[in-house]
Amino acid sequence: MTAIPQGRTRRAALVTAVCALVVSGTGLTGCSEDPDEGTNGVGKLPAAEIQRKTRSAADSAEAVRLSGNVVTSGRTYKLDMRLKSGGATGSVTAQGSTFQLLRIDEQLYLKADAGFWSDAGGDGKADAAAVDKLSGKFVKVPQGDPAYKKFSGFTDKGVLLDGLLTLHGALATDGHYEQGGTRVIRITGDKGSGGTLDVSLEGTPYPLRLTRAGGAGTLTFSSWGDDFPLEKPSKGDTVDYGKQLPTS
Repeated sequence: MTAIPQGRTRRAALVTAVCALVVSGTGLTGCSEDPDEGTNGVGKLPAAEIQRKTRSAADSAEAVRLSGNVVTSGRTYKLDMRLKSGGATGSVTAQGSTFQLLRIDEQLYLKADAGFWSDAGGDGKADAAAVDKLSGKFVKVPQGDPAYKKFSGFTDKGVLLDGLLTLHGALATDGHYEQGGTRVIRITGDKGSGGTLDVSLEGTPYPLRLTRAGGAGTLTFSSWGDDFPLEKPSKGDTVDYGKQLPTS
């Protein structure tokens, strides 16, 4: 990502050269390139209004892909999730273990390898028979289990975005940039110490990249509005463990 993309640098250089010729030949002044030309116009708005519009766009979108790192309670989670109102699918990595999450309506499934399950259990180790039973299967997470509340938060589009798309402190704009080939306007909280958010200047003003306050992670948002299938695992690939999973 660069504040002045190469393509726009070349274009700006050409404009500058033309301006120099015009000015030297006619005495005219004030020739410059408008960074918001051809955009959705949000770059001209106050930072608070940009934030309002991008939150509204995110809330209204049917689906989104979220990837990156989140630091919470001293623990780092690496996320790669696709989210929509009816559920989610993707992976989470924490403390060296990666597990898959799948939620269809209210039913949450967790799929992990033997290493994940062997570290579960009140004494730090789970029963070998339980590990063998759960490893590599989509395990139904009971709604009354503490793990349900903990992991379902990673699969809830509304809850996750509400918790993430927040900048702290005084809001301000911080220039025009490019994110993955898309022009963006950056807004900051407390000059960046409260987080930064890059908002698309093309089409709908979706959030595209978030740097959280206090070094609490960086996330990218993509595939806004792109639907994806949520398929219930086959019976042979599913385990109904019971009322409570081994804790980890």
